[in-house]
Amino acid sequence: MEKSTKCFLQQLVRRTPTRMLKATLEKWDRLTPHQRQSVDFTLPKWVITQTLVTICEENGLTMKHITELEMMHVIENPNQGTWYSFQLLDPEDDAHSVELMLFKEQFKTHLRELMRNVSIKIKKHTDEAVWIRIAWGSGFSRPNHLKPTYVVHYLQSPYVFVRNLTSKLKPLLMQSLTLSTRHQAIKDANLSGPKLMAIRDLLMKQYQQSFPTNDASPLAKENQPGPIVNEQAEARASRRRMASEAFGKGAVPQLQSAVYKLETKYRDPSNRTMTERDEPFRCVVKYSSSNILESFRHCASAGIASTPVTPLLSSILLKGRNYFVITDNAPAAASQTRQADL
Repeated sequence: MEKSTKCFLQQLVRRTPTRMLKATLEKWDRLTPHQRQSVDFTLPKWVITQTLVTICEENGLTMKHITELEMMHVIENPNQGTWYSFQLLDPEDDAHSVELMLFKEQFKTHLRELMRNVSIKIKKHTDEAVWIRIAWGSGFSRPNHLKPTYVVHYLQSPYVFVRNLTSKLKPLLMQSLTLSTRHQAIKDANLSGPKLMAIRDLLMKQYQQSFPTNDASPLAKENQPGPIVNEQAEARASRRRMASEAFGKGAVPQLQSAVYKLETKYRDPSNRTMTERDEPFRCVVKYSSSNILESFRHCASAGIASTPVTPLLSSILLKGRNYFVITDNAPAAASQTRQADL
């Protein structure tokens, strides 16, 4: 086993929780049942690591086989790192006919034309997602498997999800994706987070949506009180209804943050120094929670947040994004692509 392969395997085993490692090895067909049983997962991690290195060396496994193991682990446990979403634009007439084999061939061809030393592995998952693992090299170095980029794309959909991509390599990936999917352009969808499925569900509308209605339900009409109206009960019901209209009634995608970037004119008659500045006032507001949409819905229902719900919050679901830029001219979501490393 080459030194680089051995180091990659050691790092992979060390950073993978023991429970997840055991489950992934059971699905990896590179070890015999006896070899899998010989690994004692109750021992310290360094002992497990050495045991697996020895077994893989005996089996003559290469970097190709170890990257298979890593890819299996990432597919089964995608909620690691930060995923960024992109939207393909202007499909060509034959974009709907692009199938897996053609996509794989075209993507590898286009990317290797742009980057000579690159390792590409593509696998279709059971939920129709196409997973791509890219290890980038350069004109003088071999692909770096320690810091791969992961890409997830659902064929015949305009959405792409990317993890661990630098701004330097971003144009190469974007160009390869647009060409291989038969589109003309791609843009930042301004939606990111650690939970891939939550981002996917929000963009692809795979959650229980709610639609505004001013009609009371038959049960509500039947149970209405007489002349004496319970104003507090009506207010609570109204808050719940408006919260449901903004964020839905059922389970919502588990986003963990929402960011609002403010770029507006400072307005305060008592502070002429700030008010007379030509440059806009800039600040960033970030909301964080284990489930930010559920938190917003609870705050609106409980009266902690005012109702009707402000479009700044309801736009997360309506527009499918959690990054917004607010300006004096258009308080809308940012359309420009963020330049930070992904």
